[in-house]
Amino acid sequence: EVQLVESGGGLVQAGGSLRLSCAASGFTFDDYAIGWFRQAPGKEREGVSCIFSSDGSTYYADSVKGRFTISSDNAKNMVYLQMNSLKPEDTAVYLCAADWESRIAAPTDPYEYDYWGQGTQVIVSS
Repeated sequence: EVQLVESGGGLVQAGGSLRLSCAASGFTFDDYAIGWFRQAPGKEREGVSCIFSSDGSTYYADSVKGRFTISSDNAKNMVYLQMNSLKPEDTAVYLCAADWESRIAAPTDPYEYDYWGQGTQVIVSS
C-alpha cells in the first residue's frame, strides 16, 4: 500500500523558512515521481515542485523558482521541500503526491498523480 506522510508545516513570518518532509512507503521509490502541491482555501490545487527519483530531475512552478528547493534521499524514501523567503501568498495546505515516472507528462499537474498524502499546513504571516 502506497503511503505518503507530510510533516514540517507551521506558522512562520514573511521572509522566513520552513522545510517540509514527505515520507514515502509501499512502492519502489526509484521508479516514482514525487510532487509537492498546495491548496489554499477556495483555490484550486496548485503544483509547486516535482522530483524524478530515478535521475533527480526537478521541476518548479514559476511562483516558487529561486525560493523553494526540492530534494530527495532515496535511501530513506524521503522527499524534502526547502522553502525560503516565504510570502503570505504561500499560505496553504501542502501535500506530496507520487506516481510512476513513466506516467508523468506534466510534473506539476495534480491530475497526473494517483497517490496523495494528507497534507501539512503552512501559514505565512505578514
